[in-house]
Amino acid sequence: MIDTRLTLLDSILDDWREVIGDDFEGYRNHCRRMVSCCLALQGCDDVARQKLMIAAAFHDIGIWTDNTLDYLPPSVTPAMAYLKDKGLEAWSEEISLMITEHHKLSAFDDPRYPLVELFRKGDLVDFSLGLVRFGLPRAFLKELRRTWPNAGFHKRLLQLASHWFVRHPLNPAPMMKR
Repeated sequence: MIDTRLTLLDSILDDWREVIGDDFEGYRNHCRRMVSCCLALQGCDDVARQKLMIAAAFHDIGIWTDNTLDYLPPSVTPAMAYLKDKGLEAWSEEISLMITEHHKLSAFDDPRYPLVELFRKGDLVDFSLGLVRFGLPRAFLKELRRTWPNAGFHKRLLQLASHWFVRHPLNPAPMMKR
């Protein structure tokens, strides 16, 4: 069953609608799907849910704020501003790691921050279009896509990547980490 109670995520993203522009629905739905994958992979208390939604809202935002495929560092800055504005600075290191490590190719292994690895997995499930599932049922992923359609998100990523590659052939995927 899909948990559609993602109002915090939606309220954060609403403030970025103009910046994200035509890609808004696709990005919002990607964020919703990845948080849903995280919640399906592991039960979370309210604080963990809140952290997942905050990190999700900002995790790729640098694509639009800085017009770059090297978007991890520029995605952290608005997340930190949000946390400061909400009095949640104590979460800064964890949220920052959730954003900067979400494209890590290997597992993130720091027992202080288990949400970082969960977040990485949730993003990978959606980014890979379910090719990587970490045990999530195909039927669940199909229902996620039916609930929150792709809306051109993956197509847009391919467009951005191809433009980046032409200008930066020696650094084709700057957001990926070992």
